[in-house]
Amino acid sequence: MVEEDFDVDSLAKYLHLAPEIVRKMAERGKLPARRVGGDWKFSQAEVHHWFEEKIGLSDESELIEMQRVFDGHTKFTSEQDYKISELLAVDRIAKPLIARTKNSVIEQMCELSAQSGALWQPQEMAEAVRNREQLHPTALENGVALLHPRRPKPDLFGEPFLALGITSSGIPFGGPRGCMTDVFFLIASSTDALHLKLLAQLSRLIQQPDFLEKLRAAETPHDAWMVIVETETLFE
Repeated sequence: MVEEDFDVDSLAKYLHLAPEIVRKMAERGKLPARRVGGDWKFSQAEVHHWFEEKIGLSDESELIEMQRVFDGHTKFTSEQDYKISELLAVDRIAKPLIARTKNSVIEQMCELSAQSGALWQPQEMAEAVRNREQLHPTALENGVALLHPRRPKPDLFGEPFLALGITSSGIPFGGPRGCMTDVFFLIASSTDALHLKLLAQLSRLIQQPDFLEKLRAAETPHDAWMVIVETETLFE
């Protein structure tokens, strides 16, 4: 199905901003936009990609503001509000993840999710994640990769979920400046709004002081999960 573009008013509603602010952002090149018959139009796919990039480069205060935007977007829907620890069951954590290549990481993360019962079609999810990685790697400079399809694939699972894999050493995953990656989150969200909200939550989580150090030092999947639980309490 072809997606409809946002116009100024619908994008303003989606972002919980005033229409004049959206219009000014478009005029200044701060949003991906194009003119159609004198009106601004915004591709949904381009807006979501812009959000993903912005989330990856944001600091703590900006991520808090983004969560406010996404909270507002889901407030008037039937969508549940989730914590990272609620979506990440212990049986979807591999510590260590036995993988040495980019493809094997993707395959094993999807298989791990399938073994827990969360993912129905692991091969289809793996292919969707590979396609997303080919467009633009999700690896960050801090050694974390946030794996996900280009758009949500709710037909591949019953409920939104997360999975986590931590390899014993870093592997090449397309990170900036050739940095190695050893922490892999798989994100399976049911809607674009939830997907972007989870990206913002995860980005905020991994920016917390000592969080990644503690996560890498965890001896068991349960220990890793507890690191996440304890860190999330700082946001309450």
